[in-house]
Amino acid sequence: MSENGAFSRGWTAQYRFRDPALLEAALTHPSALNQIGGPEGAQDVKARDYERLEFLGDRVLGLLIADMIFRRFPKEREGALALRHSALVRRETLSQVALEMGLQSQIRLAAGEEAAGERDNPAILANVCEAVIAALYLDAGLEAVRGLVDRYWSARLEKAVRPPRDPKTALQEWAQGRGLPLPVYRETGREGPPHEPYFTVQAEIEGRSATSASGRSKRAAEQAAARKLLQDLAPEEL
Repeated sequence: MSENGAFSRGWTAQYRFRDPALLEAALTHPSALNQIGGPEGAQDVKARDYERLEFLGDRVLGLLIADMIFRRFPKEREGALALRHSALVRRETLSQVALEMGLQSQIRLAAGEEAAGERDNPAILANVCEAVIAALYLDAGLEAVRGLVDRYWSARLEKAVRPPRDPKTALQEWAQGRGLPLPVYRETGREGPPHEPYFTVQAEIEGRSATSASGRSKRAAEQAAARKLLQDLAPEEL
């Protein structure tokens, strides 16, 4: 990032931050804070690293993607729209967008994380992508972010002629394609009143660590747990 708050390549030529501190925070991994120092006690809105911005960016991106697919597919039902939305905001998609935006080389990391190759970590790339979205939202508003989303997500949306498979189906097909037993789902918890229970389900597949997720129905919890297992797979495994 240059001193005037512009990026050095990719999206950088399209937008200059009026408040470069927002972009600086969005590109700063928590590990770097002790190394680079900075003002004591971040303000409510301006974080010193990307974690708070990541929280906001996730919600802003989710809204704009939901609006995009709602308008693009007026005849699809809620379930199909939800599958499209999940595919467009998942970690793998966000990390790919981060690379296309040229964010990888601009992340500020502590020396240890740099040496460990964390700059290439898809989870960190996805977090930074969300944080930059939040920074842009705070700096210029929702319509500026809409332009960014149109640029980097529209082509992905148009490629998906059919809604993606639901996570349980996708995970089952992944296992079958590798000759593995089918995924196993176990209810591990149930809270709330009988008329409105909240389920926690554990999903497990041979050779992988089990994941847990919760939902308002057992099916929803199973789908969420399957989605977590899929997200843990490396892109080349999918």
